[in-house]
Amino acid sequence: MNTVSDSLQLAAQLILGLDAALLHIVGLSLQVSGLACAVGAVFGLLLGAWLAVARVPGHAVLVWALNTLLALPSVVVGLAVYLLLSRAGPLGHWGILFTPTAMVIAQSILVVPLIAALARRLVLEAMAQGGDQLRSLGATPLQAAGLMLLHTRVGVLTVLLTAFGRAIAEVGAVMIVGGNIDGVTRVMTTAIALETSKGDLPLALALGVVLLAVVGVVNLVIGALQWRGGTALRGPEALA
Repeated sequence: MNTVSDSLQLAAQLILGLDAALLHIVGLSLQVSGLACAVGAVFGLLLGAWLAVARVPGHAVLVWALNTLLALPSVVVGLAVYLLLSRAGPLGHWGILFTPTAMVIAQSILVVPLIAALARRLVLEAMAQGGDQLRSLGATPLQAAGLMLLHTRVGVLTVLLTAFGRAIAEVGAVMIVGGNIDGVTRVMTTAIALETSKGDLPLALALGVVLLAVVGVVNLVIGALQWRGGTALRGPEALA
C-alpha cells in the first residue's frame, strides 16, 4: 500500500465531497484573514500615505522602522498579542484570548507594515506624475496623497490582495493567540501543522491543496490587475 498515493486519493475525496470539517476550517481562515486585511487597510493606507508626503523630523527613521517591520516574525507578533490579552496582561479583561478576534488582531498587526510600505511606494510614484498639478490647485500634501490613493484604485486593491496572501499563509501568530481549538480557532495553516503531526495526512494534504489554490488565485488576480492597470507594484515580490 502506497501511503502517499492513498493519502492523496483521500484528500481529493475530502475536497470533492465538500467535507464539513474542511469547509469550516477554510471558511474561518478566509473570514479571519479578510477581516485582518480590512482592519489593516484602515491603518496601513493612512500611514503609508502620510509617510509618502510627511516632512517631519525623524522621517527617515520612521521609514527605516517601517521597512524593518516588514520582516517582523509572526511568532513575535503572536507573543506580544498574547501578553497583552492574557489574564495578567493590560487587556486581559477583554477576555478574547483564544478567539477569532485575537487572531484578527494579530494578523492585522502583521499586515499593517506591509500595506503601509506598499501604499507609500504607490503614493510616491503617483505624486511624481501628478503631485505638482494637485498642489497648484491648493491641495495639502495629505489631501493630495488621499486623492492619489483614490486615483490608483487598482494599485490599492493589489496592495490589499498582497496583504491577504500574507495573512492567510501565516501560522505562528494565529497558533499562539488562537490556540488551534477545533471548531473555534483552527484555520488552514494551524490545522495542517496539527494534522501532519498526528499523521492524518489526507486532511493535511486537502487543506494544503486548498491553501495553495487560494494563494494562487490571489496572485492570479494581482497579475491581472497589474496587467490592466499598468501599476509598477509587483505583488509576488512583496510576498517574498
